[in-house]
Amino acid sequence: MDASGKLQVGTTPPRRDFGDSALGLVCTRSFPAIVGTADMMLKSSGVTLIGYEKTGSGYCTAVVRGGISDVRIAVDVGEETARRFDQFISKTIIARPSPNLEAVLPIGSRLAKFLSDRGYSRLSKQAVGLLETRGYPAMVGAADAMLKAAEVQLAACETIGDGLCTAIIRGRVADVAMAVEAGMHEAERIGELHAVMVIPRPLDDLEETLPLASYWIERPQPIALPLDLKAPQKELAAPEQPEVEVQKITVQKTIESAEPLEPEARSPHAAPPLAEPIPLPELAPLADQRPKRLENPEE
Repeated sequence: MDASGKLQVGTTPPRRDFGDSALGLVCTRSFPAIVGTADMMLKSSGVTLIGYEKTGSGYCTAVVRGGISDVRIAVDVGEETARRFDQFISKTIIARPSPNLEAVLPIGSRLAKFLSDRGYSRLSKQAVGLLETRGYPAMVGAADAMLKAAEVQLAACETIGDGLCTAIIRGRVADVAMAVEAGMHEAERIGELHAVMVIPRPLDDLEETLPLASYWIERPQPIALPLDLKAPQKELAAPEQPEVEVQKITVQKTIESAEPLEPEARSPHAAPPLAEPIPLPELAPLADQRPKRLENPEE
């Protein structure tokens, strides 16, 4: 977080201290069942999912923190969801946990810090599919069938004791549903199918608590800089060019006079005149052309 209080890109939100908040616990006997239960608890009220505590023999507990009213609602919804899966074991609510519990048990900031420090996953913001079998061969065969049935990725596998193994896949909702169906048939053919779960839109708290193989985790890599930095190189300047003297050269050329061309040679293609001049008749002076006066013979 920078000085302005804004979260920088690529960083994990800081976890607050949960010492003053209520504690809610719901236990099931199946890993897909506890993940589906935790998803419903998160979506029912404003609680924070701290993580899961696996105590062996298939027992898994979801740990949530928040206000006492939110925790009560979340635990009630979690119990109802776990009973619907037929996997409910027990539940409890502690309004004010003792500070000694925070220091010893993984129910608060210690577990949250461990989960938030694992890095960024390339499979985030995708649907989740979980398939649990009793026996490792059935889980491996089901995982192979799921990967070949649809375009999904195997994110991790989880073992919780009592022979229970869970394959976790990620991908689009339609692909995950198709893959889980194919995995169910293969698991029943090889061994015993115990539980399945599909979560279309997991929340951020659920994303951080899901198991993830190190293959999918992207961690920031440090940049190795040399300790002895060399002096900055100067920019190379072009060499100065010598000045070139410009000399004027006078070129004299004698043009010999040629004889004048004949008229015919000047215009070899001259056309004949369009009309010839017409000679005008000679006219007598105006004084000679006046009519003569007739004399009367009787006079």
